[in-house]
Amino acid sequence: MGGHTDEKSFCVRTMTAEDYEGLRALWMSIRGFAIRSIDDSREGVERFLRRNPSTSVVAVGDDGTIIGGILCGHDGRRGCLYHVCVREDCRRKGIGKAMVVHCMNALRAEEINKVSLIAFTANDVGNAFWNQIGWTRREDLNYYDFTLNEANITAFNK
Repeated sequence: MGGHTDEKSFCVRTMTAEDYEGLRALWMSIRGFAIRSIDDSREGVERFLRRNPSTSVVAVGDDGTIIGGILCGHDGRRGCLYHVCVREDCRRKGIGKAMVVHCMNALRAEEINKVSLIAFTANDVGNAFWNQIGWTRREDLNYYDFTLNEANITAFNK
């Protein structure tokens, strides 16, 4: 296979609702990571997984701990990746790329032809990762959003 010596130290598999506690623990361990009070609650993630049962993934270490995750879904036309993360001490071992490839293959199986994501401009690690694996940063559009539920508060880890 070549490449990393740690190739067997993790596996990537489809995310299930039972992964929530491990996934949330991962999110909370990453400095600067932003989660929303409703969307990223157990109920919010379970709702997302019901709508997208085969496209989200986790990376699991040899000890069974979740060390990476991606919420991935689509609307029938375009896929989107959310909360792409790898535990800080497990980075640069191919885990992120393996998870992205898993998601892309799952989206292709559902006949989705284009995928997008949003990365905070201050997320230097994330932006370098996307650039390194060949994603294109769009300069030709603006991103807009509108909050439908003010109770869905975003909090950043310190």
